[in-house]
Amino acid sequence: MTNHGSGEIGRFLTVADAAELLSVDIPTIDELIRSGELPAIRVGDTGPWRVELTQLHLWIQDRYEDTRRHAQWQQGEYAAVVDLSQAGTPARLHPVDGRRID
Repeated sequence: MTNHGSGEIGRFLTVADAAELLSVDIPTIDELIRSGELPAIRVGDTGPWRVELTQLHLWIQDRYEDTRRHAQWQQGEYAAVVDLSQAGTPARLHPVDGRRID
């Protein structure tokens, strides 16, 4: 993983770094970025993609929440409709320029 001698992960990750953190291959991250599921920025018009570490953490939390909701849904009569509804849940992923995605 890319670091600058300090052992710390920087604010922006390369696609390879994001893939390493999630233990997946690079094409998987590339597809998540291109589909818009994983927010990322491009350095320049045609430069490499970068994933902000904060956005990656939020994306991971959202996947956990999706899994929890799916598990509740599978429990049928025990599922709480309020817990399964996304109404009133603010979007947590934000583009780097600060605009909200709703």
